Amino acid sequence: MAAVLFLALGIWQVQRMHWKHDLIDRVNARVTAAPVTLPTPDALSKMHKDSYEYLRVEIAGQYRPAATALVRAATALGTGYWTMTLLETGEGRKVWVNRGYLPSGTDLATARASAPDGPVRVIGLVRLSEPGGSLLQSNRPADERWYSRDLAALSAARGAGRSEPVFIDVQEEKANRPAKGEMPVSGLTVINFPDNHLVYALTWFALCALSLFGIFLAWSRTGRSLA
Repeated sequence: MAAVLFLALGIWQVQRMHWKHDLIDRVNARVTAAPVTLPTPDALSKMHKDSYEYLRVEIAGQYRPAATALVRAATALGTGYWTMTLLETGEGRKVWVNRGYLPSGTDLATARASAPDGPVRVIGLVRLSEPGGSLLQSNRPADERWYSRDLAALSAARGAGRSEPVFIDVQEEKANRPAKGEMPVSGLTVINFPDNHLVYALTWFALCALSLFGIFLAWSRTGRSLA
């Protein structure tokens, strides 16, 4: 019975490996594709997150600098903050945008001042909300302590009303009147899918083989004792 279970688990891991490789291929194609219009909330609700996470999109509108938050981040440039600012489109859609990295020590006023004034066009990758906080720290909105990009909490803290269920990691930002001063560094999205399924599959298959070997030994000993 154990051998059958181990075999089934090994086969399941092989299937998961093929699914993961297909997902990685699809995401790699998405992040370099021509940008498309951000799907509506209704459309997103009917789609599986795997089909739109990291989708490359383009939106236009105006930033609302008052609706800005600094979220703790560890990046290739060091520790600091993600600069989250709300963008409102001409149709009234409210989309949180991760404009990029600002170093530790940056204050909220500086982050707000970095947002361009007037119309802006953003190209970037669709990301999912990160409710609650990080693994070790919970968000504390009242203290302006943000450890994850929790869109519902950000909107509530800034009195922004209902926003889109996803945010955008900026790759390109085009504005008629760019802001002056320190600008967030964009394009730091890390795309990493753990892919340990082959190791797990080999482990289960090895356990299956050991179980079968144990059954063979037990059967051999039983046969000799009867003889």
